[in-house]
This record gives sequence, structure tokens and C-alpha cells, in this order.
Amino acid sequence: MYEILSKQDVAPVSKLFVVSAPEIARKAKPGQFLIVRTDAEGERIPLTIADFDREAGTVTMVFQEVGKTTKQMGKMEAGDVLSDVVGPLGLPSEIEYYGTVLCVGGGVGIAPVYPIARALKAAGNYVISIIGARNVNLLFWEDKMRSVSDELIVCTDDGSYARKALVTEPMKELLGSVRRIDRIWAIGPAIMMKFCTLTSKPFNVPTIVSLNSVMVDGTGMCGACRVEVGGQTRFVCVHGPEFDGHQVNWDLLLSRQRMYLTEEKRATEEYDHECTCGTRAV
Repeated sequence: MYEILSKQDVAPVSKLFVVSAPEIARKAKPGQFLIVRTDAEGERIPLTIADFDREAGTVTMVFQEVGKTTKQMGKMEAGDVLSDVVGPLGLPSEIEYYGTVLCVGGGVGIAPVYPIARALKAAGNYVISIIGARNVNLLFWEDKMRSVSDELIVCTDDGSYARKALVTEPMKELLGSVRRIDRIWAIGPAIMMKFCTLTSKPFNVPTIVSLNSVMVDGTGMCGACRVEVGGQTRFVCVHGPEFDGHQVNWDLLLSRQRMYLTEEKRATEEYDHECTCGTRAV
């Protein structure tokens, strides 16, 4: 059992849990992820590690309430326990000195890009960060990102806060300037990561993305998370989650993400109906 030590609403549909998991915290590194299950009958869902504290023995996860399981999690409170938290899984980010690096976080992707930016800064890199969301209500961790960045650019799609722009706009400006960008990390919705890689490709700057494909076991046995990278099949859970974005078959990834939309919608609607009718304890 993994106790939720604290809970925070970081956006209207985004929650943050700090969970007691000493063994995971001891080994966790930026870029890795967890497989989480709310109860013995619950679905297994992957969540990228947003932060970790080795001394306190805690890991931090941020998630959006978009389906049945994440809505269930959203109703949990500090003091409740998660049935399973497995990790750290996946390969960690390749942190070393590159020179000037660009860290781009979109929406809930701001959470996993934070520990990467922090580690890159600690390795001596000059860190420029761009964070963005559809509107000001969905934006979070500006102060945390500013604390690990030499420069921070904040965008909102609708202009409700800071610069009105998609994250790819300041990204293109930086790449097209006289400044040299040596490496890019871009994390967020798949469509956002796709366009980040399309933006950086003409400039030949290595661009690392963290893929969010459908996942079941998280250990490479089921093959559900397979993606095509550089013309070869790779499993996100064991070969990733980070890959060279210029090599990813984005159309295939996006199509596979839509495979279970009907089932996901039905499960969510049934859960919402059960909660409304009071037939399910939450």
C-alpha cells in the first residue's frame, strides 16, 4: 500500500499526489515513469515521475482527470492509499553537459519536464524553458520551472496569460536566432510533441520526446505500447519512454492512441452514472 501524503489541485482537472514510496524514490531518475493502480480491481495506468525526494522517501505524480481511473484517483485524498505503485520504469533521461538546452513543456507535460530541466541545470547546462497551456487555468509550476531555468518563456494559446502563442512559436524564434541550441526536450500531448519535432527538424537539433502510448504491463511483455522509431518497432516501456522525436512515426502513434476511444468513453460514462446514482462508493 502506498499512502498519499498530500494532494493538490494544480489545475481544474489536474491533480498532484505526493506518495510515500521509499524504494522507488531511492532509485528514481528524471524521465522515468510509474505504473499505478488505485485498488485490487483497478486499471494499471502509466504516469511519468514529476518529482522525487530521496530523503523523504516520496515520489510526486501529476495527472489529468480524463477517464474512469484518473477520475477515481481524483476523488482520493491525503491519507488514502494506492494499491500499487510500480517503478521506476523505463530508461532515464540522458543527462550530461550539452551546452545550451531547451526544455518545452505543454499542459500536464510541464510536470515531467521539470525534473529533467533541474538535472540538466545541475549538470552545468544553460537551460531555456518554454511552458504553455491552452489557458491560464491550465498552467502550473511556473515558479518551479523558473527556479531551474536560466530563461523561462510562458505561453497560453488564448492569450489569457503571458504571451499568446503555441510553444512552437518561441521555439522557432530561438532556433532561428544566432543563439546555438544544442539539444531539446519536448513533453506534452502527442500532437504538440509532433509539431515541436517538425519545428526543430530543419535546424538539425536533436529533439527528445517522452511518448505516451497505450500501455498495459510496463515491462515489455504485452507489446501494447509499441511504436515505430526509425523504421523499427520499439516498446515505450523498456526502450523509452524517451526517443529521438525526428525518428518517431507520429501518424502511427496518434492512430494507436485512438484505438480504444469507444471503450474508454463507455467506461467513463458508466463510472459517472454510478457516481451520480450513488451506486458506487468513492
